Amino acid sequence: MSGVGYRQLWAVDPREWRAAGAAWAGLTGPLDRHVGGLRASGGRLRDGWSGAAATAADHRLAVLRAELASIAPALIEADQVLAELAGRLTAAKARLTEAVAQADAAGLLVDRSGGVRVDPARAQPTERAGVAAAGVAAALRRALDGAATADRVAAARLAELARAAGTGWASPPPPGRPAPGAAPALVSAWWSGLTPAQRRWLIGREPALVGRLDGVPVAARDQANRLQLDGWRAELLAERRRLLSRVPPGPLASLRLHAVAGRLAGLDALVDRLTSGGAPRAYLLGLDPGGEGRVVVALGDPDHADRVLTHVPGMTAGLDDAAGELGRAARVLERCAALAPGERSAAVLWLDYDAPDLLTEAASTGQARDAGGALHRFQEGLRASHDGPPARQTVLGHSYGSVVVGVAAREHGLDADALVFVGSPGVGASHAGELGVPAGEVWASTAPDDVIRAARPPEELGRRALLRTVPLAAVVGWLGQSGHELWFGHDPSDPGFGGRVFGSGRGGHTGYWDPGNPALDGMARVVLGR
Repeated sequence: MSGVGYRQLWAVDPREWRAAGAAWAGLTGPLDRHVGGLRASGGRLRDGWSGAAATAADHRLAVLRAELASIAPALIEADQVLAELAGRLTAAKARLTEAVAQADAAGLLVDRSGGVRVDPARAQPTERAGVAAAGVAAALRRALDGAATADRVAAARLAELARAAGTGWASPPPPGRPAPGAAPALVSAWWSGLTPAQRRWLIGREPALVGRLDGVPVAARDQANRLQLDGWRAELLAERRRLLSRVPPGPLASLRLHAVAGRLAGLDALVDRLTSGGAPRAYLLGLDPGGEGRVVVALGDPDHADRVLTHVPGMTAGLDDAAGELGRAARVLERCAALAPGERSAAVLWLDYDAPDLLTEAASTGQARDAGGALHRFQEGLRASHDGPPARQTVLGHSYGSVVVGVAAREHGLDADALVFVGSPGVGASHAGELGVPAGEVWASTAPDDVIRAARPPEELGRRALLRTVPLAAVVGWLGQSGHELWFGHDPSDPGFGGRVFGSGRGGHTGYWDPGNPALDGMARVVLGR
């Protein structure tokens, strides 16, 4: 598609590129089976054959297994490249559609080659019409330039993969690895200093390292983490077998068995989304099946998006319901696409913390404080790995997730252009100015029927108890109460907090993402910066 023309862009179907990418990624399954077959053959060989020849044959099988395994990241990369191409072309086609609509509104015609002229049946050639035609022509050029850039980028990456097929997929990197928790800027500099072959070696041989490093490009983390999916599922299956071996299982084992089943179901639902080939493509940026389960997934590639949302869920969130939380992020992304079809947006589900399961846990900031450093590094990593002009980064916290976001922003700082709090019990701050983002970029919404409004601070609950026994004392106590304090500080939906408030319809504590709820548009407009 080099030198993309007007008719060519109209005719292209981005879904075909996305389907082609999914087909390449689908080859990883047969490849894994071949690697497993070679491993089994090697085991049988060692059981019945010994000596120098047997050792040489075993070595050769091991080399073949390694060579086949090294292809898997390249197959995933081909899928990423074509999915990104499809996303860029979708945005370019949307800009083309907008330009044609602009022409129609101005009484102009766009011919089959993309030329712009006055429609004689609707307007006269005037200076004003000439200015309008120039504006439409510029808009058409921007759309075509975007498609041409997408084509060049995809062609270059695919050409590099083709060269690697002839020269070798991978080569060992130099010594030295970033320490766990290293600054994303240092991680990014280290990764940038590696050759493509060295990067593929690390992805294939040390996926656990690459997959969790903030500052490594999203595409590389996705490749590394996808290679670990079978292992993570095997961990959960082994845990289930251990629990089932206890006959009869005690009450605690039964609860654990139920939890493991939930995490297995959640992982399977997540894998379905990762392999569905749907739009936008999903990128797996982290997963831990232990405990309640942790997961970080992006919809769309944050490294190439104009707008990036990080969605932090609240109480009881875990691997078992990750697909549901991802669906909420997806609905905001869908509204962004509807409101700004010519822009590329991405949404990340960030569930890389131990969310409270019980009200007694949710009454403390302990788990939010534990999460603060990780969220801080993740946001810095998004900024460090981003390709091109900086994206607008928005971090959204729901329920206890808003406590996580607020505490992280106040105590660590967040690389974010805007913060959004929905259904918040307070954010650990008394004023928006404490959160370190630009003035006017702290937003909040609380539904009129959200039970979170009852999350009053402990001292107020004490006063309410006192009201039942000592009315006069209670009245005196209430005189000093603002009425805007929640469990974790000043209500961010109160104008006195210093942020900006957008409306929400009724829907309780989780209805903010319901179709038709004005809160959904409110969240999308903040992400877009509108």
